[in-house]
Amino acid sequence: MYNSETTLRAELPSSRKLMRSTILAALSAAVILVTVVQPAEYGIDPTGVGRLLRLTEMGQIKTRLAAEAAADATGQKPVPDASISGTAVSNSQPAPVAAAAQPTSWRDEMRLTLKPGEGMEVKLRMKEGEKTVFAWAVEGGIVNYDTHGDSIGRSISYEKGRAVSSDDGDLVAAFTGNHGWFWRNRGEADVNLVLRTRGDYSDIKRVK
Repeated sequence: MYNSETTLRAELPSSRKLMRSTILAALSAAVILVTVVQPAEYGIDPTGVGRLLRLTEMGQIKTRLAAEAAADATGQKPVPDASISGTAVSNSQPAPVAAAAQPTSWRDEMRLTLKPGEGMEVKLRMKEGEKTVFAWAVEGGIVNYDTHGDSIGRSISYEKGRAVSSDDGDLVAAFTGNHGWFWRNRGEADVNLVLRTRGDYSDIKRVK
C-alpha cells in the first residue's frame, strides 16, 4: 500500500514543470492570437505574418462588411477617412480622388457581376505617388463602395459611398501597396459592373 502511494506521487509532475507548461501554453496562445486570430478576424496584423498567410485581407473584408452592415442598419453614412484594418493610417494627408477627364483608351477593363448581397474587391499594385485614372459604372442597379489602400502596417480609406451607380477620377497612391475598390450589391437583383483603368500600376487583380 505504501509503495503504491509513493509510485503515484513520483509520477505526478512537479510544480516547476506545471509552471513551465502553463507559461508555454500562454505564450503559444498569445502568438496564435497575434499572428492568426487578429489578422483573420479584425484585419489587425502588427507582425506581418497574417498578410503572408493571406489572413489579413480576409479580416479587413470582415471588418468592412460589419461596418457597412451597421451603417445600413442605422441609416448612417460611413465615415469617409476611417481606417478599415485597424492598423496605423498614414500621417500624411489622404491622396484625393478627384474628377478626371476620360481617356481615349484604357489599359485594363474588368467586368464583374454581383449577386444580391455579394461583395467584390479589385486591387492595383502601386508605388507611393503613382496615379491611376479610373472609371466604373453599374449596369442595372446601384452599389455601396469603398475606395481604399493597404500595405503592411498601413491602411487608408480615400472615399466611400452608398447607393451609387458610377464613379471616376484619379486615384493617387498615398503609399506603396495595394489600392483599389470594394463594392457590395445591396439590391435584390444581380448587377453588372464595368471598371476601366489606365495609369501607373504594376498589376491589377480581383479579390473575392
